Amino acid sequence: MTRAAPQPAVTRIVEPAGHALVVGVVPGQPELVVRTAARWAAAVGGALHLAYVDTARYVVEEHPDGSVRHAAVDPDGADDAWRSVDADLRAWAERLLGPAASSTIPAAAASATSAPDRVPWTCHYLAGRPDRALTHLARAVDAAAIVVGTRAPGTGAKLRELVEGSVAVHLAHHQHRPVLTVPLDVVDWSATRSPW
Repeated sequence: MTRAAPQPAVTRIVEPAGHALVVGVVPGQPELVVRTAARWAAAVGGALHLAYVDTARYVVEEHPDGSVRHAAVDPDGADDAWRSVDADLRAWAERLLGPAASSTIPAAAASATSAPDRVPWTCHYLAGRPDRALTHLARAVDAAAIVVGTRAPGTGAKLRELVEGSVAVHLAHHQHRPVLTVPLDVVDWSATRSPW
């Protein structure tokens, strides 16, 4: 028996004003993704939920607040290595956005007297498939949209996207929230060989 997936509809639109944005982040990612999301969050008076999804870990338990209990896919690997990645991502976010603020503080109030990138934010360390993890978090925090960057430049990233697919495309096809994709590398129109 096949279950029908809930479809996008006008009744499922999350009002952007005052609602959070979920932002997919990865180590070494250009700051453009987070800074773009921060500007959008400031414009609508919402908070940011920065989320890193570790594909080398799997979800043991999902919690209603969007957090997860996770474990290493490799049972012989060091199970606490993820903590340094989490700490590094939080430090990076704090350098970009200032100290983490409670998402209960209205973003308009937080950014009224500071730089446009100063919005309430929190960081989440998730596990598993990026599209599923970001969708779960967006549902849990009732996000208005999900923000991701395009793939990083380079042959390795292109090969990984060919095998795994684009996170932005997976998100656009498997959940109802808008996906804001921030370009990280563009190609001149005259350099493309495709007909469109």
